[in-house]
Amino acid sequence: MNDIQQKAKPPRIQSVDFLRGLVIVIMALDHVRDYVTNVRFDPLDLDETNASLFLTRWITHFCAPVFVFLAGTSAGFQRHAGKTGGELSMFLFTRGLWLVFLEFTAVKLAWLFNFPPALYIMQVIWVIGVSMIILAVLVRLPMSAVIAVGLVTVVGHNALDAFGAASFAPSQAMASGQGQSTALGNLWSVLHIPGQIQAGSITFLIGYPLIPWFGVMALGYAFADLYKKPENVRRSLILKIGIGMIAAFVLLRGINIYGDPSRWAVQGDAVKTFLSFINTTKYPPSLLYLLMTLGPTLVVLSFAERWKGALFSAMVTFGRVPLFFYIIHLYVAHLAAVFIGMAQGYKADSFFSLFIFFPPDYGVGLFGVYIVWIAVVALLYPPSKWFAGVKKRNKSPWLSYF
Repeated sequence: MNDIQQKAKPPRIQSVDFLRGLVIVIMALDHVRDYVTNVRFDPLDLDETNASLFLTRWITHFCAPVFVFLAGTSAGFQRHAGKTGGELSMFLFTRGLWLVFLEFTAVKLAWLFNFPPALYIMQVIWVIGVSMIILAVLVRLPMSAVIAVGLVTVVGHNALDAFGAASFAPSQAMASGQGQSTALGNLWSVLHIPGQIQAGSITFLIGYPLIPWFGVMALGYAFADLYKKPENVRRSLILKIGIGMIAAFVLLRGINIYGDPSRWAVQGDAVKTFLSFINTTKYPPSLLYLLMTLGPTLVVLSFAERWKGALFSAMVTFGRVPLFFYIIHLYVAHLAAVFIGMAQGYKADSFFSLFIFFPPDYGVGLFGVYIVWIAVVALLYPPSKWFAGVKKRNKSPWLSYF
């Protein structure tokens, strides 16, 4: 088994690691902001926000699509490195289960600093895990079928926006306000509508429904085939695809008919109008949200193959240990909230919960958020570099699950 795993271990592609590291550092900004900000409104609410707050939140929209897309790309690289369909399918299935387990254990504990047995939060690690399980099936199909599944899911899912969970409830349940609790309604929430499911005494908070995330991962898996081409050809194709996606976003968003359940509108000034234009829907990610984020991402990726330097190397290091960084940074960001809260006169246990339940007068301004973010990232660089070295030196197949 070890020989198979070592033979199938894909080579590291620095530009991909750089991109993954860059977005995970940006993601840390979002979570640090969640934990230490003194702002108690949605930064994307155009009636209350300002451009600095809005863009601090908006830039982090790039993170989840890139994680999911590159998770598929990494699976494609493993196929290129020699894994058979069966080996790759088994790896994706078992790693998907592992990620779901981590979401409900280590990640849950990091978010809450307590472990309520009746509450489960289904976020990005959960959706990556389940999408991997779905991809474990898709990789046994012809590549044309994988691409078709990805395109239909990503491009077509906004046609389903009109169907809420209550649409699948019996008329009596809808009339009594219980439609959300029906089996079909709950399934639809898991698939496409964020919300809450009550199963006896257990509550599931669904932030990341499956559709269209598994389609994004399927397209990332197909995208890996571009790396079979010569560098100049590949870079040109990636650049053209990225620019094409940006153009498609501008065109579809300008038409304002399909691709996002939230329409943009002219605001009181040009800046707010621009913010309205780029304020697309993340939960679930709309077609326009994915075009808006993955398009520029591919443009950056096309140029990153020729980048060098200390900052590039640092992002590559983070990008080689994304799951390690993700889990550890949540604990560090949450601890930062505890220490800041204690410095402001609150008891530590006031912060043993999700950030939305923190004291209303707690927190720091946007400048303070950026200072804490930089400190968290700097603090996590040495352990990330250490673990990247462990993964490079140690050939144990179990390390591929981290």
